[in-house]
Amino acid sequence: MTDANDLLALLQRPLEPTFLPKDDGKTVIDLPEDFLTDRYRPIGAELQSRFSNDAEQRIPVRKVTVPDLTFAAGIDKRGAFSLFVPKHRDAAAALINLFIEQPDVSSLMSVATYCRDRLNAVLFQYALAVAVQHREDTKNVNIPSIVSLFPDQFVDPAVFPKLREEGAAVQQENRMVIDIPPAYTASDREEEQRMAYFREDIGVNMHHWHWHLVYPGDGPDAVVRKDRRGELFFYMHSQLIARYNLDRFCNKLKKVRHLTNFREQIPEAYFPKMIRSSNNRSYPARGANVTLQDVDRIDNGTIVSVSDLERWRDRIHEAIDQGFLLDKAGNRIPLDEERGIDLLGDVLEASSLTPNRQLYGSLHNMGHNVIAYIHDPDYRYLEDYGVMGDVTTAMRDPIFYRWHGMIDGIFRRHKELLTPYTAAQLGNPGVTVASVGVQLTRANTPPNVLLTYWQRSQVDLAAGLDFGPQGNVYASFTHLQHAPFSFRVEVNNESGAVKKGTLRIWIAPKVDERGTALKFREQRLFFVEMDSSTVTLNPGMNTIVRRSDQSSVTIPYERTFRAIGTKSVPTDAAGLAQFRFCGCGWPQHMLVPKGAPEGVQFDLFAMVTDYADDAVEQELDPNAPCDDAHSFCGLRDKKFPDRRPMGYPFDRRTEDSVNTLDDFVAPNPNMKTGTITVTFKNTVIARS
Repeated sequence: MTDANDLLALLQRPLEPTFLPKDDGKTVIDLPEDFLTDRYRPIGAELQSRFSNDAEQRIPVRKVTVPDLTFAAGIDKRGAFSLFVPKHRDAAAALINLFIEQPDVSSLMSVATYCRDRLNAVLFQYALAVAVQHREDTKNVNIPSIVSLFPDQFVDPAVFPKLREEGAAVQQENRMVIDIPPAYTASDREEEQRMAYFREDIGVNMHHWHWHLVYPGDGPDAVVRKDRRGELFFYMHSQLIARYNLDRFCNKLKKVRHLTNFREQIPEAYFPKMIRSSNNRSYPARGANVTLQDVDRIDNGTIVSVSDLERWRDRIHEAIDQGFLLDKAGNRIPLDEERGIDLLGDVLEASSLTPNRQLYGSLHNMGHNVIAYIHDPDYRYLEDYGVMGDVTTAMRDPIFYRWHGMIDGIFRRHKELLTPYTAAQLGNPGVTVASVGVQLTRANTPPNVLLTYWQRSQVDLAAGLDFGPQGNVYASFTHLQHAPFSFRVEVNNESGAVKKGTLRIWIAPKVDERGTALKFREQRLFFVEMDSSTVTLNPGMNTIVRRSDQSSVTIPYERTFRAIGTKSVPTDAAGLAQFRFCGCGWPQHMLVPKGAPEGVQFDLFAMVTDYADDAVEQELDPNAPCDDAHSFCGLRDKKFPDRRPMGYPFDRRTEDSVNTLDDFVAPNPNMKTGTITVTFKNTVIARS
């Protein structure tokens, strides 16, 4: 009987043949001779004996009727794979469906084993990971960190020769850690390089990949059609832009300028300095001041013009202004307060849930393609896509934030047409928030001051070094980190009875990059959610303390960069649960904006709403794992756990009389603001 965790062996060293040992040489997959590719079948017996002698674990694979893989024809096994390319998306959907429909784990293991050596490695990894996430019988299987499997999509390629040398020449216990230098893509002569720590952060890019793994745009309907999926697409990306702008202000950079004019030159260049391990070709660069071109790629059938993007955008604008979408039959679908943003998310992305792809097109995905192929739109130079063509690398490029700023602007166009929240929708009678503040965990530290610094951490890249050394091979990288802290909120329950509520904590910049105070109309777009939690309020004054590592937005370092391998999966129920669904979430080390050495002030906002107006009717296990990043990722197999619109209470315009945050808060006793300062220390501290 095949154990579900045996599937992990198929995910390791993705470019090596399946018969080569996995788990540091301790695990061997016993393939039926028919499963070997034409290259290895004539020497199959020799291969099996040669590589299996020292194995501690053997995974038998039974013969099955081999599947028809023509749906992936034309996708080179060692070429590039992109979820933004329609042909590739269709192939991924077909492969996910093939894996989902297998009757049991043993059949899945057999079919996946056959596919592995015959399909593009990234296509295979993505489809199997999605299937494992969504099958009932594989939910407890750890989806490995993608940085461990495809380090080429995250790491300076200059370190790979050093890693292989260290692994080949030095015994495992004596191997040195190879350092990945920070800020290796440009010098400080480039202004945008001030944001490289954010854009090129490994955890940030892994979050983007894992979110799209949990919320694939195509595949079986049961996999794609999740509660409020389109709205979550809007909200997660909108928060990315807000967080990015907060850090831009800290670095004396102006807010992102949205890419609204598709015909003007793009001043931002990006030279990624990364190499695809599948074919050893570099990710192409984009020079400064280039313009978008019509794409006609004969290599993968991607055909889209700049005028297509303009037409789709204008049609979506028109639908928003009219207040309805048209489905394929010409029926009106209202863009109302409850479902409008969700429908727009399906249309803008566009996922397979879009009600009319012919009319509204695929603005988000095809925009990624037009930018990704800007250097070679007609395949004249046989170049693959740039970093914008892949969800694991797109956030590295400054243009990602300009493109998604434009996408966010379309969503905001709809939000601006909604009526402001009423006093009843914002209030919570009988509840008064008396104070809100933050406190570092260390003793004798001043209140309302947060501290950020650089931290050096390690990640094991051995599982992604195909044909490389066995055993652990570690690289170190430098990233932003904040000192642990807690939110402290005092809430007075004057109702005379125990009452439940939802505590919502946000921060926002007080000023822009020039030090100019922000009007609430503009500041509202920069509010960043820090935490949301259900609280029980006893009559009288309640003191609520929420640690920074309890944030409903983030996951801890250990889950962002978790270990892989069939031997690394916990055996206890609690530990095993941590591997379910749990890779989705914003990295904890990026929760707090960078700040500055002289300190940067932010508005801290706390609000307690009535749980009766927030609650979603569904059965929840109070001990269920992985609900700690529900703000960005929802709950697995459940409805989104908050009935309010995502982004509430800052997602809608306010009355014209509201000019400042104080104006917004004053009529609502269940809201309170404070001022916090984020101080950055330019020192590097090693993770213990």
